[in-house]
Amino acid sequence: MQLGMIGLGRMGGNIVRRLMRHGHTSVVYDANPDSVQQLAQEGATPSDSLAHLVSQLQAPRAVWVMLPAGEITASTIQALSDLLQPGDILIDGGNSNFQDDVKHAQMLQTKGIRYLDIGTSGGVWGLDRGYCMMIGGDVTAATHLDPIFKALAPGVGTIPKTPGREGKKSTAEEGYLYTGPAGSGHFVKMIHNGIEYGLMQAFAEGMDVLKGVGQDSIPADRRYQLDLADITELWRRGSVVSSWLLDLTAISLAEDPELDAYSGHVQDSGEGRWTINAAIEEAVPVPVLSAALFARFRSRQVSTFADKMLSAMRKQFGGHQEPKKS
Repeated sequence: MQLGMIGLGRMGGNIVRRLMRHGHTSVVYDANPDSVQQLAQEGATPSDSLAHLVSQLQAPRAVWVMLPAGEITASTIQALSDLLQPGDILIDGGNSNFQDDVKHAQMLQTKGIRYLDIGTSGGVWGLDRGYCMMIGGDVTAATHLDPIFKALAPGVGTIPKTPGREGKKSTAEEGYLYTGPAGSGHFVKMIHNGIEYGLMQAFAEGMDVLKGVGQDSIPADRRYQLDLADITELWRRGSVVSSWLLDLTAISLAEDPELDAYSGHVQDSGEGRWTINAAIEEAVPVPVLSAALFARFRSRQVSTFADKMLSAMRKQFGGHQEPKKS
């Protein structure tokens, strides 16, 4: 199949590369012409404007917008709404607020353009590992693009089947899922990222306690000099807390045991805040998720080893570079 990709950053570019690996074709555009030319050298079809990209796509056109959430995504969707035709498909694969999706879907529906919001997880590792996709919006568009999603997803792989799901027909075990109407894909991804905040905070705080037990202030008979890189490597094997986040923690500590490359200034990209807002609207208590978000705010005032650990994990899975403190 053919897909237009707008935004060739850490994830957009690798999504194109993974599709080309699976025999699909892509027309690409980015405000940075160097990014366009790089992918053109790898086999993608370049374009120098939104209109040029759309003109090179075959109907029904499918255009994936992979840009930062907010104004740049909204303005791009608005511009594309004047370029696409009825029956075409427009995808927002970034981390937009699900409420924006509802508005975009309604606006595009008046023009006969089908809209999908796709929460996409996989970060800089997605090219090889595949992307977990949470897909909301027009069901006919989702069905039409199933070959694209199948190529991008990790597939069943070696993960054992979940007991009790025998006979259940779902694409979930392949790594992608149609979740429902417009906004549902990004809503599920939003909660996914809120949970991610909590998991990361738990690992980071645990590492801080393990490191702290070696301080001079601890009585000598209870003072241990622990090798955190070895401990996280140990936990990867047979432990109940084994996970990809633990894998990334182990990588970070193997590369930089003291995490000296990190300031401990931890950013948040929006989904954590939106998760808390949704919980408030639903009157659902989320003490762990809210504490994890507030810990990131606190890190911008006073940082700990745990904060450096959070920064290290963010760099490992998403390529996020935390700002240095002034």
